[in-house]
Amino acid sequence: MKIGIMQPYFFPYLGYWQLIAAVDKYVVYDDVTYIKGGWINRNNILLNGNIHLLTIQLDKSSSNRMINEINVRNDSVEKKKIMRTLEYAYSKAPFYEIISDMIGGIIMQDTTISLMNYNAVLRICDYLHIDTDIILSSQIDKDESKHADDRVIDIVTRLDGTVYINAIGGQELYNRDKFADKGIKLSFLSKNEIIYNQYRQPFIDNLSIIDVLMFNSVEDTRELLEEYKLV
Repeated sequence: MKIGIMQPYFFPYLGYWQLIAAVDKYVVYDDVTYIKGGWINRNNILLNGNIHLLTIQLDKSSSNRMINEINVRNDSVEKKKIMRTLEYAYSKAPFYEIISDMIGGIIMQDTTISLMNYNAVLRICDYLHIDTDIILSSQIDKDESKHADDRVIDIVTRLDGTVYINAIGGQELYNRDKFADKGIKLSFLSKNEIIYNQYRQPFIDNLSIIDVLMFNSVEDTRELLEEYKLV
């Protein structure tokens, strides 16, 4: 059983979805401390050929609160502004209509940021025909006294995992021997360099999945999901 665990980021980059597609069970890590300045409520899109940071506003965000305790600001004006920005950025992209409708249905919710991002995972996985089992970590019965890699190992073990796949940045956090001692093989996913058409402009990689979906069909995106290696 292959397990992946990542925090609920806001329409994250392609590598996040590669990881979801690569595992049997994927845990949205929503009951950990919110860190300001991260990717929980923002991500990069392409606007006029440049990187543009798209941000959804939060209520009372604090590093003293869990991600699943923080609400998205119930401000329809701000949310409509996001949709107008997406229209300005991608109205001429081949899949703008269907992707814009999907995103609008997600961000107009009055909910927590973790549930909004969780719903985005479910909707996009359904769109891309990814059948991975998606689980919220807050719904897993686990040892709350454990932290860091011990908590991850506990979650993987409780889900009957024998393989834990993490993003390539996790190489600085996790020790293979420690996982192996618990009967878990630790691997890291590294996204290959990819290129797809972005208005015939110089390609900018690692933008939000929004950019990928605007320019690529379901079939082409599924091919991009395979463009990685495990190390």
